[in-house]
Amino acid sequence: MPLLTELEKSAGVTRSYKHAAPNGASALPSECEPSGQASSSALAHLIVLVRKLAQLEAALKCGVETLYCEFEDPKKYREAVGCFRNSAFRSLRSALFVAPPRIFKTGEEWTLNQVRACEADGYLIRNYDHLRFFANDRRIGDFSLNVANRLAADHYKNRFGLERVTVSYDLNFAQLEALLRAAPPEWFEVTIHQHIPMFHMEHCVFCAFLSKGTDYTNCGRPCDKHDLKLRDRVGAEHPVKADVGCRNTVFNALAQTGAEYVSRMLDLGVRHFRIEFLNETPEQVAQTISKYRQLLRGEISGPQLWRELKLLNQLGVTRGQLGHARG
Repeated sequence: MPLLTELEKSAGVTRSYKHAAPNGASALPSECEPSGQASSSALAHLIVLVRKLAQLEAALKCGVETLYCEFEDPKKYREAVGCFRNSAFRSLRSALFVAPPRIFKTGEEWTLNQVRACEADGYLIRNYDHLRFFANDRRIGDFSLNVANRLAADHYKNRFGLERVTVSYDLNFAQLEALLRAAPPEWFEVTIHQHIPMFHMEHCVFCAFLSKGTDYTNCGRPCDKHDLKLRDRVGAEHPVKADVGCRNTVFNALAQTGAEYVSRMLDLGVRHFRIEFLNETPEQVAQTISKYRQLLRGEISGPQLWRELKLLNQLGVTRGQLGHARG
């Protein structure tokens, strides 16, 4: 008997999922909707993750309704929530979710308390400790939950009551398609533009190279004042970000896009699409949002957007893992 079938039996999971129309999927702002648009595109919901306050302001001006913030210092979330709540561009359907640090260790509850103190509309869930701590709040499952099959999706969606889960970054498009056919597509959020996080580490590059200190007690927190990149053997400069626990994440220098697969995702029932920003300027944020809205409305094709983003972003973009075949 196949392993998945055995797991399904033990978990009480059935294959007879019904692909119902997405519930609560809010459309793009009305001024962005052309007449005669197909229903699948009209229901497509663009979600934007930002890492700087200026990026948040730019996204709000673009009329983005669902926003995620992932700041290095959770204390700054309160300012972000205030900016969001006071924005003239916010609608009644708008929501701001904030992200706790991806790594959590025993004794670091203070970091989660800082996150919750901002009183955002909801939280981006990265691990099991977040599931428990934010159990009574609105929650979206992030990619680090590694949802790569229907059993994992059902576990987080129905046992823990997450509004939806982000598809694992390990899947190529064939595997993503199989997942969307195996479980209700409205359960899922797919990231279609991002600088992929390549690895996390305890070692703080900021402290090691930009300070004479040894840890957060005496380093002077150079991470608050400087941007840092690691140059690899071919000359690519990969951004490094620190979190509140002094752990570092190295991001790919190149943004990757799944634009060429968006039309097929829409046909499969996906309605929640995420784009993420790292060090982009407010102008680049606005231009990128505009391009992806055009894509979701069917005004430009995936290959066309891919070519235009290569011109828009000095470093260019890559197609990423969705186009990779798995052996």
